[in-house]
Amino acid sequence: MISILLADDEGLIRDALAGLLDLEDDLAVVAQAGSGTEAVAAARHATPDVAVLDLQMPGLDGIEAAKQIVAQVPGCACMIVTSHGRPGYLKAALAAGVRGFVPKTVSAQVLATVIRTINDGGRYVDPELAAEAIGAGDSPLSPREADVLALAADGSPIDEIASRAALSVGTVRNYLSAAVTKLAVANRHEAARLARRNGWI
Repeated sequence: MISILLADDEGLIRDALAGLLDLEDDLAVVAQAGSGTEAVAAARHATPDVAVLDLQMPGLDGIEAAKQIVAQVPGCACMIVTSHGRPGYLKAALAAGVRGFVPKTVSAQVLATVIRTINDGGRYVDPELAAEAIGAGDSPLSPREADVLALAADGSPIDEIASRAALSVGTVRNYLSAAVTKLAVANRHEAARLARRNGWI
């Protein structure tokens, strides 16, 4: 029997997934969580074979939760289920030790198969997401440029971004200018949109 931790901040989706997976003879949902932080705690407590994590959750996102679970619960294979299959997320997930990455559009049968695959030591990445990741290439942004651009994505003024990033206004302007230049767009708003679309922020 393969024991499973399910983490998704949408209770209805989490309950539906649990019901579908419990129909499989060799799968058992032993723990559920509504946030990344809860997922890490539940994984430590229940020591499941596989953790199925939503990408975007309150507190820790699925990738950060997976990183902590991989470090703290040896033997627990992690996979991400997401409605945001951007290339940068896939690369970050794989770097965090995630063994499976699928969109929420997959069938319950495919999800069950992926769970068995990663439990057996294999990997599974949705073919379309993998192709998009290859096509998008690596981010041209430095980590600090990406951080500052992410703070700018909601339209915050420069001085507020500087305060949140603990940087001077001039430094923030330099990072944003560099990001705009590297992404070959007209302004920081377009840069943030492009970077977000490619999963670079």
